[in-house]
Amino acid sequence: MKKLIALLSIFVLVGTVFAANKTTAKTTTKTAAKKPIEMIVVESKDYAAGKQDPQTNAGLAAAFEGEPKVTAMDVESTLQDPQLANLDYSFLPLYLVKKTKENRAKVEPYIKAGAILETDSYLVFPHLTRTGVYTKKQVQPNVLDIFVMSQCPYGVMAENLIINAKKDGKFPADKTVRLRYIVNYNPETKEFQSLHGSAEWEEDVRQLLIAKYYPEKFWKYLEIRNKDYRSSRWDKAMEQAGINVNKILKKFDTEGLELLKAEAAYGAEYGINASPSFLWEGKEVLDFGSVAQKQGLEFLNPARGNNQAAAPAGSC
Repeated sequence: MKKLIALLSIFVLVGTVFAANKTTAKTTTKTAAKKPIEMIVVESKDYAAGKQDPQTNAGLAAAFEGEPKVTAMDVESTLQDPQLANLDYSFLPLYLVKKTKENRAKVEPYIKAGAILETDSYLVFPHLTRTGVYTKKQVQPNVLDIFVMSQCPYGVMAENLIINAKKDGKFPADKTVRLRYIVNYNPETKEFQSLHGSAEWEEDVRQLLIAKYYPEKFWKYLEIRNKDYRSSRWDKAMEQAGINVNKILKKFDTEGLELLKAEAAYGAEYGINASPSFLWEGKEVLDFGSVAQKQGLEFLNPARGNNQAAAPAGSC
């Protein structure tokens, strides 16, 4: 958890400095040329999600108060370089910034926290981008995992796009969709934590049990529940969907909590913390924009059809 907090702090650092630099650029008529920030981005040759992101390039360089000077490499090339051969390339893109005394000093707290790694020559930023590809994961053909928080409006938006596609016959028959839940579990205290409080992870448990014991009614339940997803009357939504409320309640504290522990572990395995996030075929972590570029999944663009045109694309 500490590593996650430190990593999130990096994004705050990058975003804050980048925004400040943009503001300064607008208000200053003449500014000195910025120093180049040398970086290597190790990219995937096979997956678009594993390519470098220009905004990340600019933001990271801005955090070091310079302009990005990027060299793109693939894994095969890095393995030929003794300085790079032993790094972890299980998630791409991988960002490396040339280490100088000044650059290192700027991020020393994050190095100590373990969120940034270092070699003799580089500062290593693992899992810096939200989208990317897990190079060592096995392919799960035609499987789409959607990671959500059950009380996140953007997660609910993604669910509603699936519901509408299923109702309209636009969800491809050769693809499987699974909802996964973003939650933290502390094995020492045996407590769950979710962004929107205990009511959220409790709803996660109920949905997991419904998906297991009433799979044919699961999406109907969500269609009803999502009309007022923060209401405390989840029982009414279950009844309307034809689900036995007592059966779900009896399994809540036993099987239900075990199912949620498994969700916490699965999300941590992929480093997922934003709702919604899309995992395509067990390898590519995508967002709204990139998942809708997959053939057959175009309906996941929030700006298309079914009264979603005005809905913003974002995340919790």
